[in-house]
Amino acid sequence: MKNWFRRRRSGDRPALSRGARMVVAGDWPRSYEAQVREGYCANPVAQRAVKLVAEGVGGAPIRAADPAVAALVGARSGGQALTETLAAQLLLHGNAYVQLLTDAEGQLCELYALRPERVTVEPDASGWPAIYRYRVGEHVARLAAEDPGGRPQIVHIKAFNPVDDHYGLGCLGAAAGAVAIHNAASQWNKGLLDNAARPSGALVYEPGDGSVLSPDQFDRLKAEMDSGFAGAANAGRPMLLEGGLKWQALSLSPADMDFVGLKAAAARDIALAFGVPPMLLGLPGDSSYANYREANRALWRLAILPLAEKILGGVSQGLAGWFDDAGLAVDLDRVTALSEDRERLWAQVSGADFLSDDEKRGMVGLG
Repeated sequence: MKNWFRRRRSGDRPALSRGARMVVAGDWPRSYEAQVREGYCANPVAQRAVKLVAEGVGGAPIRAADPAVAALVGARSGGQALTETLAAQLLLHGNAYVQLLTDAEGQLCELYALRPERVTVEPDASGWPAIYRYRVGEHVARLAAEDPGGRPQIVHIKAFNPVDDHYGLGCLGAAAGAVAIHNAASQWNKGLLDNAARPSGALVYEPGDGSVLSPDQFDRLKAEMDSGFAGAANAGRPMLLEGGLKWQALSLSPADMDFVGLKAAAARDIALAFGVPPMLLGLPGDSSYANYREANRALWRLAILPLAEKILGGVSQGLAGWFDDAGLAVDLDRVTALSEDRERLWAQVSGADFLSDDEKRGMVGLG
């Protein structure tokens, strides 16, 4: 295995570079930590979508050629489940970093998923990652990408990013706009209900003598209106008026006040960003799937399995220097959601009289 790593590094590599930071339009949060707080911690749709995919990856049955590899991947490190944590990090951040920890004798003993927002890539002269800098507060640890024997010490798994060679692109940024709309609609509806759900209106000045407000009076009244009655938190708040002022209530059409429809559309966009069928999130108006069973099968085929293959493939490649056979894969025969597909495949293979037993075993994955 060591010779394989030396041959892999001996060839000339193309130069890499850090791409330009992508600009997100709108006034929603742009930093990752702010997006996590708004999109994952404070939004039920995004949180449920991420948990559906990440917990599916974490609970997927794994088939490993070496029992020691399966034990490493299945063990908890620092209380975290490795594959579930990596799946959530890839969905939210677009990057996942696995540190390969060794014992006093230099033997691999633990796999730990680093927080991706704390990791910075330090490239070599040609732009390839050489050092991974991990910052926690004022403490900075510099982790080498490979040990002296050429075996990886950090496994970097990243989602595809068309504008950056070093960092992947997560789904949270694409969902930030829909999350902001969904949260704002929730805050508006809550503020409206807290203030008796009264509609807005117009403030009319009618002194009776035809005079108008002075500039100072107008500015003071406008400032009081902005501070006391504007915004979602003050929606429908009752007003105390002075002499000559009259409140004229106004009404909006149901289409203009359709915050329920607005929230539903934003929730569907959030589900779309994370690859989760809206039916599984309880969103109304979805007729793309005949039933929950079909939607669950689509979730596994289109979201969970591709992400699990990416994670297991990256971890397997990183462990190749430590084990003779570090192959990892999802055991499709043990996935309950795909049992009907496997049953159909077995029936088709069993009915193919022109195939030999060895060919049939190969088609169903039994070698």
